[in-house]
Amino acid sequence: MTGQGPLTMDLNADVGESFGQWRMGDDAAIMARVSSASIACGFHAGDPRTMAHSCAAAAAAGVSIGAHPGYRDLAGFGRRFMEVDPAELRDEVIYQVGALQAMARAAGTGVRYVKPHGALYNAIVHHAAQARAVVDAMLAVDPALPLLVSPGSEAARLAAAAGIPVVLEAFADRAYNPDGTLVPRTEPGAVLHEVDAVVAQSLRIAVDREVLAVDGTHIPLNVQSLCLHGDTPGAVAMAAAVRTALDGAGVAIRAFA
Repeated sequence: MTGQGPLTMDLNADVGESFGQWRMGDDAAIMARVSSASIACGFHAGDPRTMAHSCAAAAAAGVSIGAHPGYRDLAGFGRRFMEVDPAELRDEVIYQVGALQAMARAAGTGVRYVKPHGALYNAIVHHAAQARAVVDAMLAVDPALPLLVSPGSEAARLAAAAGIPVVLEAFADRAYNPDGTLVPRTEPGAVLHEVDAVVAQSLRIAVDREVLAVDGTHIPLNVQSLCLHGDTPGAVAMAAAVRTALDGAGVAIRAFA
């Protein structure tokens, strides 16, 4: 424990990723354990009906809703980098956030933050043009909406410079490189599947404010939000175990927005 005052953490999950007859995850069960829900906006996953159900479930659970825009890549689940014209990417992010805002409003709630998905999330760590496109989209939609991103990312720098609130995030179920970036999903061990490992990493991030890289390096990680992926096998059990462990460690689970 680092002595930074009362321990608080937002616990978020990526949800709303079903599409048509194809089911992904158990959103209602996940939302019972988290404080924020990043809902897919139809480009990498999700559809209008799924978005509506997810917003209604979040509202019923008292969970903050975030827009989760990604590349236009249903086949690849938004996890393949795409070289998109920045102006086009800006408009696509505006479109996705706006669609979820309408669905949230219809459910009697609202969108409280934006978190890019998958390959787009990873690209804007270092890809200046795409990071600028995402920031420009947020300025156009609502500059008061926080951007949820990785520490040290280009998107975080540009958003902060533009006056957009920035919230930093770490991952309970992903492996880290020594430089603080996520191990690519194409590499073995990139996703943590054992509940004990996910719980241990969650506690280290929330209490000790650090994460262990794959080579054993201790990486300082002072973040405000901890993410669990709703599409990971066993996600509900993981979320329940993480929530129980954080509660037991005296970490107050609280939405940042």
